[in-house]
Amino acid sequence: MTREASNKILIGIVIGIVCAFLGLLIFGEKMVSVKFLGDFFLTALQMVVVPLVVASVTVGIIRMGDVRKVGRAGLLTLGYYAVTTAFAVGLGIFLVTTIQPGVGMTTDSSSLISAEDSQSLMGRVEGRQGVTWADLLLSAVHPNLFDAFAKGKMLPVILFSLLFGGIISTMGAKGKPLIDLFESLNEVIMRLVHIIMWLAPIGIFGLVASKFASFGPPEVWVEKLSYLGKYMSTVIIGLLVHGAVTLPLITYFFAKRNPLQLFLAIMPAWLTALSTASSSATLPLTIDCAENRANISPKTAGFVLPLGATINMDGTALYEAVATIFIAQAYGIHLEPQQLILVFMLATVISIGAAGIPEAGLFMMVIILEALDLPFEAIALIFVIDWLLDRFRTSINVWGDCVGAAVIDNLSGTEPTL
Repeated sequence: MTREASNKILIGIVIGIVCAFLGLLIFGEKMVSVKFLGDFFLTALQMVVVPLVVASVTVGIIRMGDVRKVGRAGLLTLGYYAVTTAFAVGLGIFLVTTIQPGVGMTTDSSSLISAEDSQSLMGRVEGRQGVTWADLLLSAVHPNLFDAFAKGKMLPVILFSLLFGGIISTMGAKGKPLIDLFESLNEVIMRLVHIIMWLAPIGIFGLVASKFASFGPPEVWVEKLSYLGKYMSTVIIGLLVHGAVTLPLITYFFAKRNPLQLFLAIMPAWLTALSTASSSATLPLTIDCAENRANISPKTAGFVLPLGATINMDGTALYEAVATIFIAQAYGIHLEPQQLILVFMLATVISIGAAGIPEAGLFMMVIILEALDLPFEAIALIFVIDWLLDRFRTSINVWGDCVGAAVIDNLSGTEPTL
């Protein structure tokens, strides 16, 4: 896709968001009826995610060639994800213990969430209890690869693609037909992504308008958001600091790039993440922006970004740390320094490994609450605004993925052109 076409789509996305809020002001809750536009766009993106991951990861590994380079790039990628996630969690813990948004709050969630929603939520929480570290490890493999494809289980898909591409790269002339096949497949899928991207302005309009309309009239928003305003502010401040300070500094010093230029280059993907709350659904646009707007080498983007969309959760890890300590404060439970260290360790490690578990964010919350012996029903306190904060933290996850790709690209010796 040309830079001119990409800029037109970016302008269209911004116009779509503005039109969504104008529609909410004029038509209110009737805007729920445009949900199908967002669903169509989101489903179209999800349709190409699995083939895109298989093709891009396989091709990315093949293009790296030397097994030692693949190993170095893999270690650098995992190291980057671990360090940035740890920074995000540490920042979240510092902010929530300093601002103390939960102190003095009532733990009665009946005014925030309906009895039916509360019961449904508790059912999901109970379903996540008892998940062990062995389950986490086993989630990286799947007995039926096609079932994993169908269900969008990304960790087994990525592991298979990594191994598949690595073996092809060692086969020499015998692997040449497969190399040509996957190179062509990758090109075809990226062209399909370009077509789907033209639907982004309409799709994002439908997603934003219908989601806010389903939340009720503006006075309901104000009532519920004001009740949790201090908690929301703590999360958003943490995400802003991480996204506007930590990641740009990493971009400048380790990727050797202008952070603002890099952010503007990946803005279509960032806005899509903000609208869809899904790193995986945004992945096709993220790869396209990285390669064609940010000039990150295809071999780096194809390897780093699918992995990042699955295991890199800076924003989510920060959110989980803040939410856990907020719940403890709301219930008047003082957490000792060693318990805060436990929150830090769990939020960091689980955020990297939880991608293969359904409802990863809820899984993370349950396992941390279990470790601290905090009440599970407290999740209802924050559930009512989770859909909104989910969009902010997902956008930070995607921004972190792109910064990671730029860093690995630079450290791997590719000369940046941005």
